Amino acid sequence: MFDDFKLNGDKAYYLQVKDYIKELILKGIIKSHTRLPSTRELSKIIGVSRNTVIEAYNYLEDEGFIYQKKAKGYYVSSIENKDKTAIKIDWKSKLTDEAILSDRLDITKHEAKWERGMISFKSISPDPKLFDLDEFKRAFLNRISLEEGKILNYGYAIGYRPLIEEIKSYLKLKGIDLKGKDVIITNGYTEALNLVLSAILNEGEEIVCENPTHNTAINIMRLKGAKLIAVDVEDGGININMLDRKIKQSNSKCIYLTPSYHNPTGVVFSPENRLKILEIAKKYNVPIIEDGFNEELRYHSSHILPLAALDGGNSIIYISSFSKVLFPGIRIGWILADKELINYIESLKRNLNIHTSFLDQALLYEYLSGGNLEKYINKVKRIYRDKFEWAIKCAKKYIPHKKILGEGGLHLFIELNNISSRKVLDECLKQGVIFTPGDVFYIDNKGNNTLRLGISRVTNEEIEKGFKIIGDVVKKLEGLK
Repeated sequence: MFDDFKLNGDKAYYLQVKDYIKELILKGIIKSHTRLPSTRELSKIIGVSRNTVIEAYNYLEDEGFIYQKKAKGYYVSSIENKDKTAIKIDWKSKLTDEAILSDRLDITKHEAKWERGMISFKSISPDPKLFDLDEFKRAFLNRISLEEGKILNYGYAIGYRPLIEEIKSYLKLKGIDLKGKDVIITNGYTEALNLVLSAILNEGEEIVCENPTHNTAINIMRLKGAKLIAVDVEDGGININMLDRKIKQSNSKCIYLTPSYHNPTGVVFSPENRLKILEIAKKYNVPIIEDGFNEELRYHSSHILPLAALDGGNSIIYISSFSKVLFPGIRIGWILADKELINYIESLKRNLNIHTSFLDQALLYEYLSGGNLEKYINKVKRIYRDKFEWAIKCAKKYIPHKKILGEGGLHLFIELNNISSRKVLDECLKQGVIFTPGDVFYIDNKGNNTLRLGISRVTNEEIEKGFKIIGDVVKKLEGLK
């Protein structure tokens, strides 16, 4: 006994000793009322100091696993360790329709997976090597010293007020009129969309959305029981005639749009397209959920106002986060909408998860309030722009295509010449290259000849090598037709 104990560097030695003895007791290897070795004996057996064993025994005694007899040493307490009743549940038979659908829609689980050594074009998240860690550390120390324990306690469902005001200032600079509107902080974009749909959508109701569109948004809407009405995305924006016709023919509850650096196509809706969208929304009195995706990563085009800045009323629900440019791991997003609607969304959030981490919100506020976002964006935009231009050049050079879409952001979208992107992916996986097939972004089984190539976390050398492999596979498959 005790011969198999091995220390590691993960945690304090006395805790490792404590956990090891506790496990022996719980497994019944050391029986109740058995005398344990003295602290001096055990320290010699397992090769730690006597003080380490004393501390471990103290913790075990506090937790009720051992007790001490005066002048006799430590003994194992009476632990109920009888044979457990084996109750077997067929959990699959008890799952809800929502759980089953969620599993079926989970592309992370069911699509091809990255393996070490692969060139991966799947991710469109920011490159962590570019994160402004020094300023973030300073923000952490400053905010902790100012707030102390307050930001480690429960917070408010609406969010951390200083961060809300900072985001409002940020939105004003986008040209958005905040009169009659309010902001609520969420756990990223995903919760923001979930909350909005929970507030305005009943099961079975219709949503008009772009085709293709954000896969996560598709999944959330389907899990809410929405009927999705597809409208094609083209160069310059959404198909206006189709949008008008589909809304007229349906009973749409809302329109879901990503007008800037659209995911997955990268298209930026033109000013004319945006104004026509608002005219149609007004004509049919339909609200718009606007996803402010990647608006900061504008490389060449002049500034284009979000729909929320063009609407003089309260019809736009604007949801966004900094996750595609800054610290996605802290999971901070927000919703800007009419104050009355935010009031109901606040209650939904309070009943769902009480509040978003106040620590994370406070740290983000401290970072933003120091003007760090602007400096960071200016730095990474140059890097991402050069990488984007290189990716476009390599795609045109190496990959036979019908169309290459993308005006900025962290990805390209390619339409092939009637070649299945999944067949391309199968062959590329054999050569260590992975990407996202475009059909996962469509809501009507289209897009079989499309693919999205994320470029944010690969080097220029990997882009050229990976695109050449993709191109060679496409050429081979074209030759087999």
